[in-house]
Amino acid sequence: MKKISISFIFAILISMTGFAQIDRSQLPKAGPAPEINIGEAETFTLDNGLKVFVVENDKLPRVSFTLVLERDPIFEGEKAGYLGFVGQMMTAGTTNRTKDELDEEIDFIGASISASSTSMFGSSLKKHQEKVLELMTDVLYNPVFPEEELDKLKKQSLTNLAASKDDPGSISGRLTSALVYGKDHPYGEFSTEETIANIEVDDIRNYYETFYKPNIAYMAIVGDMNVSEAEDLMNQYFGDWEQGEVPTFEYTMPDGAEQTMVGLVDRSSSVQTVIDVVQPIDLTLGDENYISSRLLNQIFGGGSSGRLFQNLREDKGYTYGAYSSFSSDKLVGQFSASASVRTEVTDSAVYEFVSEIDRLLAEGVTEEELTLAKANLSGSFGRSLESPSTIANFALNMERYDLPSDYYATYLQKVNDLTVDDINATAQKLIEPDKLMITAVGNGSEIAEKLERFGEVKMFDNMGDPAREITMDASMTVEQVIANYIDAIGGMEAASAVKSAKVSMDADVMGNAITLTSVYDDENKRYAQKTSLAGNVMQSTSMVGGKGAISAQGQNIDMNEAQYNEAQMSALFIPELYYESLGYDVKLDGVKDVDGVDAYKVIVTNSDGAYLTNYYAVESGLKIKNENPKSGDTVYSEYEETNGLLVPMLWTITSPAIPVPLAAKITSLEINPTLTDADFN
Repeated sequence: MKKISISFIFAILISMTGFAQIDRSQLPKAGPAPEINIGEAETFTLDNGLKVFVVENDKLPRVSFTLVLERDPIFEGEKAGYLGFVGQMMTAGTTNRTKDELDEEIDFIGASISASSTSMFGSSLKKHQEKVLELMTDVLYNPVFPEEELDKLKKQSLTNLAASKDDPGSISGRLTSALVYGKDHPYGEFSTEETIANIEVDDIRNYYETFYKPNIAYMAIVGDMNVSEAEDLMNQYFGDWEQGEVPTFEYTMPDGAEQTMVGLVDRSSSVQTVIDVVQPIDLTLGDENYISSRLLNQIFGGGSSGRLFQNLREDKGYTYGAYSSFSSDKLVGQFSASASVRTEVTDSAVYEFVSEIDRLLAEGVTEEELTLAKANLSGSFGRSLESPSTIANFALNMERYDLPSDYYATYLQKVNDLTVDDINATAQKLIEPDKLMITAVGNGSEIAEKLERFGEVKMFDNMGDPAREITMDASMTVEQVIANYIDAIGGMEAASAVKSAKVSMDADVMGNAITLTSVYDDENKRYAQKTSLAGNVMQSTSMVGGKGAISAQGQNIDMNEAQYNEAQMSALFIPELYYESLGYDVKLDGVKDVDGVDAYKVIVTNSDGAYLTNYYAVESGLKIKNENPKSGDTVYSEYEETNGLLVPMLWTITSPAIPVPLAAKITSLEINPTLTDADFN
């Protein structure tokens, strides 16, 4: 025993000595790629053409069924948006069950069932597998497509569209898609109010009857089920599903830009610019550049260790994060490099994006970067194998993309075999540095001229269409715009007679009724506002005697001088009457298209540099929109006369603090009411 102990200690000392002699300044050499024994999905095909993949996993008593339709992308045209309704319409009731009955049966067994235009999914405990298949096939075979459900979906879609029109990320997404693919391509079109209004139940039904066919479908089964049991169940529930001829479509490869250009959407209230540098690329899962593009992206902008992140965030501090992607697709992929940056560094950030692209192509990647990227990619691939659904996805991919049978089994070997030259060759093939599309969504007045150094700047609206060129009368001044507005609402005499006002507005936020009450004392520069839910005050603001405070959720926050001065800009009932006396700088910045209406853009700035933007319709003179970088945007409509004054009765408010636009309707308006100190407490 004693000899064994001494030998054991001696062995430890030797190992410690060897450990101490390791040169930690050098990365260890990569060993050979490990061989992966990936479990294979068992497969069979029904007589109707439905191909089934089974990945047995009995660790948990659960089973899931994923049905996938393999069809060509569809250009929706004048009914853009209807494909997004297909799944919800299918699960909105059948000839055997109403929507409520279907939902109740699903909930009762703790199952999950969902559908889309290209898939259907069901999951449950093993003991409920036949029940979930019964419910899935009821949805598959017997949907009724209720008209009232479509009406609800269209209203929701219009609400979401309204919100997206003022969301910088959504605006950027539409613009880049329109530029990269073109609006006559399935990937470049998107919904509008007009296309949503055009959608009818027959569009949903016709799509379902045309494309939901077993001969273009795959079923992936993952869970506690063997292939023999799966074959019996698939024949029982899907064997009678009838085949049908499914149309195919072809689309041309987008040309991309002839030379580097800049697409700009002017969003005056933005304090940041959303930047995206994009190009269409020819990249498909399984082609010779696919795996190398994963490594290339990891090095360039795949995470916090990527060059973009290290440059724009860690070194320059322009953004919270900068990333890139090389997306693959059967039709057309996309290269993208993006970030949201402060307005004042927009051109500097774009310069760094372009410089990093140029450096990547001129200098290539390093051996050290490649080694780290391989470790990251290999690690994420290995972790993905812990999920049985990964095996099912592998099987589907091999079938859909005609991949070799050992594609995933040898994946890590392919990763390990790639060299620096391979990665650099992929970069040269996928990126054309002189044909970049640079998109920016931000304050055009601040950034437009600065972006001209990168290429021709073309203006677009928030729906990705070229902005209308509007010529302004050269003799028009900001003073005249304000005067026209005062005349439009009733004239200077009527406007000046308004010393105070009480306004009560009702609105709905995701089914919750709220009341907004505002008290304006323009003459004495006092203001109070309360937001109430079910009679309970949720938030209040008070501004009296040069001091202001905000109360919310039991906490009181006093405004500092700058905050008070900024809030004062929106705390007047007719603020245009007081711009001069308050010392605000008011500037006319041309005529802009505001949702199809020509409007004068007027920028109002206080002595602290805080600003807001008003838009006054050229034709009517009325104020139709206000943009505030801090509180959000307000669209004014439905003007009505009250006490000789035209007042907008509907305020549509978009704010970072609320998930959807808030349509607030004035229900009570008092002009020059008797006010007391209690109104401002």
